[in-house]
Amino acid sequence: MYKSEITQFLEQLKQERPHVERGQREGRALLWDRPQDLETMQRNRESRVPRSSYVYYPKDYT
Repeated sequence: MYKSEITQFLEQLKQERPHVERGQREGRALLWDRPQDLETMQRNRESRVPRSSYVYYPKDYT
């Protein structure tokens, strides 16, 4: 079965340094895998203000 050079490199790297993958998982958990607050998400979704179709010209409020 064909494996690209980058796939082979990553597999070899993980075999030689198993702590790399653990560090990646810890970093992901730190930044991305967080519990979601559904009420806050809903409140944020409802409070969005629609953007104008062309943002470079400000609205004339006079």
